[in-house]
Amino acid sequence: MTQISYQQCLNPACAAEYDVQEALFACPACGDLLDVRYRWERMAVPADWSIFEDRWANRSDPRDFSGVWRFRELLAFCPPEQLVTVGEGQTVCQANDGIAAYVRSRPGRVFLQYEGLNPSGSFKDNGMAAAFSHARMIGVRHVACASTGNTSASVALYAHACGMQCSVFIGSGRIAYGKLSQALDYGAQTIQIQGDFDDCMRRVQEVCRDKNLYLVNSLNPFRLEGQKTIMYRVLESLGWRVPDWIVVPGGNLGNSSAFGKAFAELKELGLIGKIPRLAVINAAGADTLYDLYENQNLRFNGGRVEAERIDAYYARLNESGYRPHTLATAIEISRPVNLKKCLRALEICRGLVRRVTDEEILDAKAAVGRFGLGCEPASGASVAGLKRLRAEGVIGADETVVCILTGHQLKDPTVTVDYHSRHQGEFSNRPREVPDEIDQIIRALEL
Repeated sequence: MTQISYQQCLNPACAAEYDVQEALFACPACGDLLDVRYRWERMAVPADWSIFEDRWANRSDPRDFSGVWRFRELLAFCPPEQLVTVGEGQTVCQANDGIAAYVRSRPGRVFLQYEGLNPSGSFKDNGMAAAFSHARMIGVRHVACASTGNTSASVALYAHACGMQCSVFIGSGRIAYGKLSQALDYGAQTIQIQGDFDDCMRRVQEVCRDKNLYLVNSLNPFRLEGQKTIMYRVLESLGWRVPDWIVVPGGNLGNSSAFGKAFAELKELGLIGKIPRLAVINAAGADTLYDLYENQNLRFNGGRVEAERIDAYYARLNESGYRPHTLATAIEISRPVNLKKCLRALEICRGLVRRVTDEEILDAKAAVGRFGLGCEPASGASVAGLKRLRAEGVIGADETVVCILTGHQLKDPTVTVDYHSRHQGEFSNRPREVPDEIDQIIRALEL
């Protein structure tokens, strides 16, 4: 009998298909990326959104409580009894008029999707719920990942919940302590490599191939299935109205890739009538996507990506000894593994790419903190990107925009304290040191 879900090569010249029972992170035939695909006509896909709303009220079933698995018909690759959840997806998407004023949009037009409320404090939990469900389904015992921090924290949490061994590869000095502390606390075997994330990514793939470990980076196509649900929850929060724009930080490009796939599938199923536009925001110190897409006009072209141009670009990075550098360490990646899938998302969503400086990121991050929600530095890239696109006139003041806040404020407290204590920007809030004298204290209070 034909299965309702399968894996398929992204390259249309290959398009090889594989069983979902296989742990494959590249096409065996041609080496390209893989997608999880569905034969929708054989599936019981709801005709509208009402079933998902009803599940939201059912807190006794862990699958319905999960912000991933209550949408399970839209990522139905795994039997219900194998689904893994630790309560992920209890997130909020709220209008924020303070940020609207900061970017010069009209009130009620800017929404912040706050993924910091996930159990490990970042969006990664959406993907891990799906990846670990696949891992459990095929009998995995040991998982591994490369990480700038959030991935290692999430992987370690889910591995512990599933009783699996976990190894994480991090670069020397390029991980925020808030994130590293989670991986250590959750019991991950942590390997620190003398290199950056790109070096770790290369090595973890080698180890997984050699020792038959299960890779849980976003090369894993099941990871991205879970991350689609961020967009389902955005739509749910907006009363199933599609916004004009989604703005998201660009690191390894898993989120942007997943969002594009989600909207293409929802449009195909008739659950939405239009697809929003997508803006992916790079840090200036890690701007591979921006350079290739905006400066060099690299496009998906229906799957016929000019891969030799990407290979030549990465070869030049290697020859020059280039290393990315940004205070937003979660997006400090110069060789994003999901580049081709992101190009597809940009094509689906008529997207664009911008880059913003660390100074812009930190000011935007502080603005988010000032107006009601804290976030990690990488999250600030989405708000900084929106501010730039408003200044350019690309996004109108009346357009509805959702900025994705990827992680919790306490993921990288060192950056936050440095910003405020060193008067780094317009929202700096430096603590005042005074003698232990009541008159001096009252004077400092400015009552």
